[in-house]
Amino acid sequence: MKPRRIAKGERVAAGLVLIREVAGLPKGRILSEADVRALESAGWPAVEAVELEPGDVHEDAAGQRLARAVAGEGVEPGPVEGGSYPLIARKRGLLEVDVSRLTALNQIIDVAVNAHPPQYVAVEGNVVSRVKVIPFVTREERVRHAEGVAEGGVVRIRPFTSLRGSLLVHETIADAALQRARQAFEAKLEFFGSNLATARAVPGDPESLARALREERHNGAQLVVLAGSRSMDPEDPVLRALELAGAKMERHGVPAYPGTLLWIAYLGNVPVLGAPSCGIFSRATSLDLVLPRIMTGERLRVEDIAALAAGGIVAPETSYRLAPYRAGVPRGQLE
Repeated sequence: MKPRRIAKGERVAAGLVLIREVAGLPKGRILSEADVRALESAGWPAVEAVELEPGDVHEDAAGQRLARAVAGEGVEPGPVEGGSYPLIARKRGLLEVDVSRLTALNQIIDVAVNAHPPQYVAVEGNVVSRVKVIPFVTREERVRHAEGVAEGGVVRIRPFTSLRGSLLVHETIADAALQRARQAFEAKLEFFGSNLATARAVPGDPESLARALREERHNGAQLVVLAGSRSMDPEDPVLRALELAGAKMERHGVPAYPGTLLWIAYLGNVPVLGAPSCGIFSRATSLDLVLPRIMTGERLRVEDIAALAAGGIVAPETSYRLAPYRAGVPRGQLE
């Protein structure tokens, strides 16, 4: 590109890119023939612009190309905003970011791409990433380099799947308390496009608990939450119940707070989550950290659960990892 400063009375040509606002025309604009005619009748001391040379690409064209390359599955570019192109979630799900390629993109001259952190819970319409070409004009080889790095998408949405849920409570609990737990858990599942098919109290002995687990699986449950577990008690009957039902404990306790006593097991392919009490459904806890992952169909292994420790303090500062269950309240909360 070639910088140009055109004084009043000198010829202004179409195709120049303004680097300063003039006569109401914004900086960054490529002058059209109509713009040139408007400038001829306007008062201005000088036009500051750059002249495009072979191999130059305007920021708009470059930004559009790069936005298309960065957008992966479930993400689409939106209209330009303040010189940057937003990438918008087309569906509800978890944001996945190829951090190594994102880092590589931002080492290319003139390129700036950012995104929400990996595992951000996105709702359809959310801006999950932004792409910007920093100067008004860049070079074709830089754009092609960036397109090559971003090919196939750098950010994508892993959508939530519709699951049939079941809530079992193995403690003495009043009907009103069970109803409150059901309503809270039902509201959370609805956010993910799932439903709570059953919610019931069961006797607290291992045989009854194991029988209830097998029944729920037989009836089509794809997620079972068992509330009332005494996680710190080595004689907790649920441990024997899992064994009798044929379930495998993946991790007894999670590195997150509050809700460290949550446990995660699998009955075949059905995740079984154990919570210490029904109160876990009424506030943001480790359950809300785990649920979005479970609701994408991901099978959480012990190493995945261990990795929850980074960001494992469930608080407003880390709430991007929690679902916005309801508008107007903090993420992870129902009220």
